Amino acid sequence: MLKRFSHLRLLALLGGLLLTSACGAQSNSTAAAPYTEGAQYVTLPAPNQLYSAEGKVEVVEVFSYGCIHCAHFAPIAEKLRKELPPGVVFKLMPAPFSAEWLPFARAYYAAKQLGVVDRTHQELFAEKFGQNYPINSMDELADFYAKQGVNRDEFMRIATSDEVTDKMKSDLALIQKWQVDGTPTLVVDGKYRVTGAKDMDELAAVALWLAKRELGSNKK
Repeated sequence: MLKRFSHLRLLALLGGLLLTSACGAQSNSTAAAPYTEGAQYVTLPAPNQLYSAEGKVEVVEVFSYGCIHCAHFAPIAEKLRKELPPGVVFKLMPAPFSAEWLPFARAYYAAKQLGVVDRTHQELFAEKFGQNYPINSMDELADFYAKQGVNRDEFMRIATSDEVTDKMKSDLALIQKWQVDGTPTLVVDGKYRVTGAKDMDELAAVALWLAKRELGSNKK
């Protein structure tokens, strides 16, 4: 079973903040639900802890550019994003699960603020894991984004800013509330965490089914 794609322990970091955590509703239809609470997904104990306030159903992927399993999942996640119906949004949330992963989280927030995630997300995975290019440190990440046409100094300024540090803290707190301990993990509408998927295609399929069901429930 594809129980945990990447499993790491959370580290102390982020401006002196010590972090010590580790890296159901039933269908109203009379037809049998294709996926089962407790098997392919779990209901979170404190539901509706949303990532944003857009008023849409959210599918959030907790990921890291340091995770090879996330690299394998990236094209499947992109396919899932395109299959989501109107009223459902796909979001990325970088997981700062270790000191080694902190630069990747900072890089994502900087890329997002600079508006280049769409064109650099899969390319970063491809260079790091497909071409085995050494991309680990902030300097190496800055070099990568500079090759993508991003101003290197501006990238570094944003990535190392207090604003990004604060964002990392708040997102990590939400990741803990969602009880995420591995990547990639999908959380639907702050209510359901996909777990126990037999492969990455099923991981996406369960999230799509939950999102559509949640969207239907919200319309009632």
